[in-house]
Amino acid sequence: MISKFIENYGEGEVRAFYSPGRVNLIGEHIDYSGGCVFPCAIELGTYGLVRKTCHDKINLISADFPLKVTVGLNDLQYKKEDDWSNYPKGVISTMKNKGYKVGGMDILIKGNIPNGAGLSSSASLELLIGEMVNVLFNNREISTIDLVKMAKETENEFIGVNCGIMDQFAVGMGKKNKGILLNCDTLDYKYAKVDLKEYTLVIMNTKKRRALSESRYNDRRNECESALKDIRSKKTVDYLCSLSKEEFKEVRDAIKDEASRKRAQHAVYENYRVKEAFKKLEEGNLIDFGKLLVESHNSLKDLYEVTGVELDTIVFEALKIKGCIGARMTGAGFGGCAIALVKKDRVLDFEKTLKEKYFNIIGYYPEFYVTNISEGTREIEL
Repeated sequence: MISKFIENYGEGEVRAFYSPGRVNLIGEHIDYSGGCVFPCAIELGTYGLVRKTCHDKINLISADFPLKVTVGLNDLQYKKEDDWSNYPKGVISTMKNKGYKVGGMDILIKGNIPNGAGLSSSASLELLIGEMVNVLFNNREISTIDLVKMAKETENEFIGVNCGIMDQFAVGMGKKNKGILLNCDTLDYKYAKVDLKEYTLVIMNTKKRRALSESRYNDRRNECESALKDIRSKKTVDYLCSLSKEEFKEVRDAIKDEASRKRAQHAVYENYRVKEAFKKLEEGNLIDFGKLLVESHNSLKDLYEVTGVELDTIVFEALKIKGCIGARMTGAGFGGCAIALVKKDRVLDFEKTLKEKYFNIIGYYPEFYVTNISEGTREIEL
């Protein structure tokens, strides 16, 4: 990267930054129902080299894509043809509009997050750029939480994607070997030590691009809102996830539509599983943690109906292999990735066996990434 940077921008001082991707360990499709999520940053991410300049231009180059973009600080507009560079432009624009200092920069980006896998490459890039601007122009005085909020605002307002805050939060606030129990509504959070002992986290990419159907996603949200409305006819409640399992049993018959009842049951029980998973990891009880992962996947398959043949195949075939104690889809579903807890000394056999089984059923090969849990976005030494 340094050679490519000098080749494009010339000799001079260069600073380096790194921003991770993320997986959600457990807690899927409940952020918009007042639930908690449990993500962590991973050791796949985005690297960036940067140099301050004396002009008012942002020069953007990626080592992964041929597109090169130069834009003035007073012309930070979304342009479809600018593709990936809209994320850096958006973050800089958002920070500028908030009154933070920005300036000219030469930037080179390179990532190793698989494209379309649902591991938050966009949030990784957003926090990378935000931290560059924070360090180079604002003396590191912007809090990480504020950078996270501005990255989410960029995604929502500049890019036009109506995402929640989990991805940016996990990327920015990640800590090595720690998961984050996050309430997406209040942003209350706490860390849990993730000591996987003789196990490791294997990310399993179905290679079906995570093309979340907007209509199906909206259907799920609408069904949850319908369930909540029906429940409120019997009980005062803020969110579905405000209910305990016992309280849900008392009001479930008030939900008229069967699909809405299933979505609500997933939300309530998944929120419970997140809190249990947090406890199990703090206790070092990996076997029970693995069981909760499986329960989560089954609920997403049977009650929320967001898995599909690829995710179900990779999860259920993984669970048949010796050394795997838990697996589930992660992310929005409808493709993308799943995670598995696998004994370290069984990983090679696990990957080989699952690769063949998946190919025989689906017709193409999956990919695997073994990763540790990473620190959040930061400047790194060259």
